[in-house]
Amino acid sequence: MHPKIIDQTGLSRGDNLLLLTDSPKAIPNGLFSAPEIAFITEQFKRKVEMIPFNRLDHWVLIQFIPVAKDREQRLEKCRLAGDKIQLFLNEHKVKRATLFDINTLEEEATALLEGMALGSYQFFKYKTDKEGENTLLEIGIFSGKIGKQEVTDLNAMLNGVELTRNLVNEPNSYLTATTFAREIETALEKTVITVEILSKKKIEALQMGGLLGVNKGSHEPPLFIILEYKGRKAKNKKPIVLVGKGIVYDTGGMNLKTESHMENMKTDMAGGAAVAGTLLAVARAKLPVHLIGLIPATDNRPGPQAIVSGDVLKMHNGMTVEVINTDAEGRLILADALSYATRYKPELTIDLATLTGSAVRAIGKRAIAGMQSDARKEFEELRSCGSNVYERIVELPLWDDYGEEIKSQLADLKNLGGPEAGAITAGKFLQKFTSYPYIHLDIAGPSFLEKRDSYRGQGATGVGVRLLLEYLKQKTN
Repeated sequence: MHPKIIDQTGLSRGDNLLLLTDSPKAIPNGLFSAPEIAFITEQFKRKVEMIPFNRLDHWVLIQFIPVAKDREQRLEKCRLAGDKIQLFLNEHKVKRATLFDINTLEEEATALLEGMALGSYQFFKYKTDKEGENTLLEIGIFSGKIGKQEVTDLNAMLNGVELTRNLVNEPNSYLTATTFAREIETALEKTVITVEILSKKKIEALQMGGLLGVNKGSHEPPLFIILEYKGRKAKNKKPIVLVGKGIVYDTGGMNLKTESHMENMKTDMAGGAAVAGTLLAVARAKLPVHLIGLIPATDNRPGPQAIVSGDVLKMHNGMTVEVINTDAEGRLILADALSYATRYKPELTIDLATLTGSAVRAIGKRAIAGMQSDARKEFEELRSCGSNVYERIVELPLWDDYGEEIKSQLADLKNLGGPEAGAITAGKFLQKFTSYPYIHLDIAGPSFLEKRDSYRGQGATGVGVRLLLEYLKQKTN
């Protein structure tokens, strides 16, 4: 869980205090002795950023604003500093701390709080030994500029990221497609979001051949989850649709994954989890936007009835797809969801998916591979938001030439291109099922980390939620 952020109107004696400032000269009188001020000044000159003082019954920490050439780097350094602070506080078993923003540095203070709260997240549900569990439960804010709305927005973001991380970290022994849908429904039940879960019979009636085809090898039924949030005085006349891949476990199907490639395939629903987390965050922040979330959910297994290479599937929009490789299953279920999105006449549709190893090989785990179709302006706005929150997007092209790679002699399309440009041909396949402004985000790299990476943690990162929340906030301001 994440610590909760609390608005605070004053300071109390004995508070664990974190002072955020850009200079020792700004520190109020009376907090430190003359020798301590001299020590603080000397450390500042040496470019030491965090200085702790043990007051026996509480801690006082000074955090200097990190120096960076541009705004994005400065804010990211503040998040990284916040993570170091939470590590210190949790190591010393601190349950509550108060941030005192001396210079009313709103952006820097908010970024620092993000880093503290996100970095403190742990998933201890299956631990019987709770040793090492974090103690920090609450962070107070005493600031001249961070008001109640900013605190609400921060907690909304944290709620959304936490839901996403929790869902992605769950093992498939618990999180089947049915449980996935139930967990989302439970998480959203105290919001104004409506949740509709389409059963296998309804999916069959909709002729979603991609979702049904991938599900054929499973003993668990598929589900199609529809979420809708309509904020008061929504500023978009046509809804924005978010589509998330919901493969709760991917064995590769009959093209079974080899060696260690099946490890962590419980995370193949990170896109769907991010859609649910984003809608939760938007609802808690009460943004004036109309938003739809679509999550096709199933596992991909090599059961007796499983699809095989050479099979042809008829998709929701009537197109036919030749299955070349059953491990290219995510695009099959997303294609049905993208064509279903047409009924909403969306202003914009964005999908999030742990779609290809090709994206990871191209740009690693530090960025999202993004593509756009008829959405240049929206893509640039989204990419700018990605830089702001440091969920950065690298654009790959969707040139028409790449469509040659997915032409089939047997059907309208095939579900796999050649050995090169796999992330792009996957995006090109999905584009064939859209008729509206469209952005594709391949989050295969940054959605799950084997080793801890600062506030992103170890395991599920919740990537996508902060990015989309920032985009929707800017769009509705």
